[in-house]
Amino acid sequence: MFLTRYAISRPAVIAVAVALTALFGLLSIKTLPIQLFPDITRPSLSLTVHWRAAAAEEMESEVAEPLEQVLQGISGTKAIYTEAGNGRAEIDLEFEIGTDMEKAMLEVISRVNQATNLPSDIDGPFIHRGSNNDQLTSLFLQQLPGNDTPIQAYQDLVEAQIEPALTAVDGVSRINVRGESDRQVEIRFDPYRLAELGITIPELVGRISAGRDASAGRLDIGRKEYKLRYAGRYELNEFGDMVVAWRDGLPVYLRDLAEVGVQRAVPRTLRVQNGNPAINISVMKESGANALESLLSVKETIEQLNSSVLARNGVHLEMSYDASVFIMRALNMVTGNLLFGVLLAVAVLWCFIRKARATLIIAMSIPISILLTICVLKLTGRTLNVISLAGLAFAVGMVLDAAIVVLENIIRLKEQKGSSDRPATSALLAEKGTAQVWSALLASTMTTVAIFLPILMLNDVEGQLFADLAITIAVAVTMSLIVAITVLPVAASRWLKDEKLQDKHAGLWPRITRMSMALSATSLRRLIVIIVLLALPLGVTRMGFPNMDYLPDVKRDAVDVWFRIAPGIGIDTVRDEVMETMVDRLQPYMDGEREPALRNYYFIMWPGGATMGVRAKDQSKIKELEAIVRDEIAVGLPDVTAFARQGSLFGSLGTGKEISIMLKANDLPSLFESAKKAKAMVEEALPDAQVWPNGSLEFTAPELRLIPNDRRLAEVGWSRGELPSVISALGSGRYLGNFFDGNQQLDMMLMTTGARSADELRSVPLATPSGAIVPLGELLTVETVLGPKEIERTDGKRSFVISVQPSDDMTLEEAMEHLQSHVLEDLEGIMPAGGTVQLFGNADSLKQAISNMLSIFGFALMILLLLLWGVFGRLRDALLVILTLPLATVGGIIAIQIMHRFVGQPVDLLTMIGFVILLGLVVNNAILLVHQTRSNEREGMARDDAVSSALAQRIRPIFMTTFTSVFGMLPLLLSPATGSEIYRGLAAVIVGGMLVSTLFSLILLPALLRMGQR
Repeated sequence: MFLTRYAISRPAVIAVAVALTALFGLLSIKTLPIQLFPDITRPSLSLTVHWRAAAAEEMESEVAEPLEQVLQGISGTKAIYTEAGNGRAEIDLEFEIGTDMEKAMLEVISRVNQATNLPSDIDGPFIHRGSNNDQLTSLFLQQLPGNDTPIQAYQDLVEAQIEPALTAVDGVSRINVRGESDRQVEIRFDPYRLAELGITIPELVGRISAGRDASAGRLDIGRKEYKLRYAGRYELNEFGDMVVAWRDGLPVYLRDLAEVGVQRAVPRTLRVQNGNPAINISVMKESGANALESLLSVKETIEQLNSSVLARNGVHLEMSYDASVFIMRALNMVTGNLLFGVLLAVAVLWCFIRKARATLIIAMSIPISILLTICVLKLTGRTLNVISLAGLAFAVGMVLDAAIVVLENIIRLKEQKGSSDRPATSALLAEKGTAQVWSALLASTMTTVAIFLPILMLNDVEGQLFADLAITIAVAVTMSLIVAITVLPVAASRWLKDEKLQDKHAGLWPRITRMSMALSATSLRRLIVIIVLLALPLGVTRMGFPNMDYLPDVKRDAVDVWFRIAPGIGIDTVRDEVMETMVDRLQPYMDGEREPALRNYYFIMWPGGATMGVRAKDQSKIKELEAIVRDEIAVGLPDVTAFARQGSLFGSLGTGKEISIMLKANDLPSLFESAKKAKAMVEEALPDAQVWPNGSLEFTAPELRLIPNDRRLAEVGWSRGELPSVISALGSGRYLGNFFDGNQQLDMMLMTTGARSADELRSVPLATPSGAIVPLGELLTVETVLGPKEIERTDGKRSFVISVQPSDDMTLEEAMEHLQSHVLEDLEGIMPAGGTVQLFGNADSLKQAISNMLSIFGFALMILLLLLWGVFGRLRDALLVILTLPLATVGGIIAIQIMHRFVGQPVDLLTMIGFVILLGLVVNNAILLVHQTRSNEREGMARDDAVSSALAQRIRPIFMTTFTSVFGMLPLLLSPATGSEIYRGLAAVIVGGMLVSTLFSLILLPALLRMGQR
């Protein structure tokens, strides 16, 4: 064989290649981006539109619906989700995996520009890319002890000092601040003084808005050219001198009826950490950045800020959670399992070989193959994360397979030829020993690698998650073959000149061979063996296949709480009745007076909702903390519904067991009524599940509806067109344009002190064009009504979502089947005309993923069959190898059932990937036996002798490769560490499948090979 011959003749070249591999491998480890999980995203774009004081119905009809119309039909779009609330609408476009997002962004911008019928005074639409896992960490700015200055006063410090410092950190894309509202110029007028002077609100709006600079071109005067510029803009200290009217020959200045100043808008959020008011800062990661290095740099920047500018101002930054701790803990856990697996695999080798040199020669395949794999990961732009590291850990035993077969065959030839110290003889034996098994090793490597190709074709989150695992194992196995046919023969020819295997189990292999041959000695026995070992696994697989979850629900050491606040509840009420209650209830745990003691917590509120995160000092007590928060802390809050559960490390990727039921209908009251019935039906069908509506089920948002009196308006010289400006000024403020203060653009708002009741609003006096002064109540009717807090739409139709979290002892698939049979059919019967019901989110993803997995499993089988057919040249031999696969599947199912029973290991799609991987692993032993049997027959042996000789020659390397692979994966299977549940099920499937397949294929395969023999 050319490669082996060249390697043996050029040992210096091989030595240099190994040294370069070590050098570049170590360099790649140092420079590979490190993060917790692979980059996993669902491609999406979001459009956000703000319209001051607009109700949800206006946002839907005037903004959301026109935009939806122009956005329909964009290439690659999966769904369009819209949420229209008070003053804000957000449209999320979800795209298929693989969509060219740059092209999609350009098309969205082009379509939005076609929406010409949008209101003229809206802000936006603002378009930005969506991402699911780009938050590095969350920070809170708090006062130091002894500092009595309100935290609100430090918003400018955040914008001027903290934001630029954090944004400058390598790997940080942007900073999101949840703090005080933006600064604005407030012109706060007295409506009674305005009416007394006979000045109408539209007249005042026109006067103030007219102050603008304007360019009038150029003038040539003499030898110079002058720019002509009208300086009509008022400076802030000049607004009071603005003349807004003349009365009795005297000017009326703006200062006579209004106060002008720069203020921050009324706050709409609350933020507390550990009981102290705070400003929240989210640090977002740049795509492709090294998360661990970026986090460490952020921590260093925080320390510098805290010790300098923040200390001088009496405040400090504190991390809500340190993601670098999670990353290092997870990576150290997997790295430890990998190293422990290496030691176990080498120990197994020693048990079989009992020679230090031979053991080390085989074992050196591990570091060389792993370092080569890391180089490939670097070249392909992958990251070092728990999934790719787990792939390396899984590959520890697998990369020894080729080396074991090669070295075992070389030593066997040496023993047959007799001991020789001549280098030429050793080199020839090394080359011959490698050449004899080369074709079988190539076939087994090709089948292993080819099995992973369909995994890369998986779409959505699971495909992105599994890609690192598939690539890592496939590359490692390929590298191990290269090492086995180049490095290992060189080492064997140089270091094993007189080495002989001292097989302590030499008597065991003939006994196993004789037993296997005896079980298939007659036609009847062969028939019984074939029927039992094919039918039984298929039956057990059919009956014992467990129900599934979607992806691993990897828990964090924190409890997340979501609050649904009734519409119309003001921010002061939330502060007094919700936030302060949470602070009081959590304080004993924060002080350590009650257990479990807390490390920290935060509470963030926004209009209509809030969230809270609680972290325990002792991670082992997180379930206890979850029960306390759910049953004691977040209960008994007026007009508030809370849902608490342990957080997931996957964040917002939708990897838990949550099921979303989407109801669609055009009529909003009927939709809400159906949603209420659906919630009750789900609670009855799944009494142990948490069920919550994603929104209010009632028209409970209080609204003062103002209905104009056209006749009275005409009498005073107004029409409906002037009233919106008047009402805005009397409400949250009339937007007058922008004011540049020399640093930034500020909104200019005309406002007054808000009315405290409907009667007070009706009694506000207004000067009118007719000269009459009339109360507002004469011009319109004020009605108190209830409206929707927000309106959700999906693909252009109104929708409502009910979320269901099944109990821990019920899988996602079980819950879906239960809902399908007990709820959905009945629910469709109570929907209004044209209404629909569907499961989506994780439920829909699981259904689609199962379908994809079945297709991939079938595709992998077809690839395997074709490759084996090409290797053996006979379809019959390829089918003989394929027929051993049911033994592997039943072993995997038995293993995961045992793990589920004893440690509660869930079965998810990552576990199911183990069955696909098994296809490429368990056929290796069958390939060796079939290949050796046919080689023996070509040398003239009878069928019986050929099978018996093949067993005798290959049974030792078969057991060696199986046990090194199994023991290499044992740390992943048995590790009790938090986070090990990600790949424990996968390890169980592979370990169980390999053990059962190896044991029984030594019985089944000889029976299949001897078929037709009398």
